Amino acid sequence: MSLKVVVDTELGIAPWRQIRDQLIRLITTGALAPGSRLPPIRQLARDLALASGTVARAYRELEENGWVHTARAKGTVVAEFADRPGKAALLRAAADDFARATRELGVDPGDALAAAAAALEHLVSDGDG
Repeated sequence: MSLKVVVDTELGIAPWRQIRDQLIRLITTGALAPGSRLPPIRQLARDLALASGTVARAYRELEENGWVHTARAKGTVVAEFADRPGKAALLRAAADDFARATRELGVDPGDALAAAAAALEHLVSDGDG
């Protein structure tokens, strides 16, 4: 299986978080359907030139939050829809990630909120949201 996952080490966001977020997007858009098997940790780590532990953390986060299930014989597979977090939980998680990224980047909270508001406005005005 070939996944479209890209990690930018210059982004200022932990690589495991980038992997997790991209996989969640692939799942929520249907690009990864329930039952789809994710690549083995070592394979994805090799493909992304990352340590296996980095990919393992992303997979662990996905499993802890109900996005995937791991079974020894089957590997890591996308969970059924009923097992997935609701929109409110996803929004809270995204807001938490945004707050952490704001702190890690050393951005003023007011500036971060203004940037988020501008991004939302841009999406709405383009009809993409």
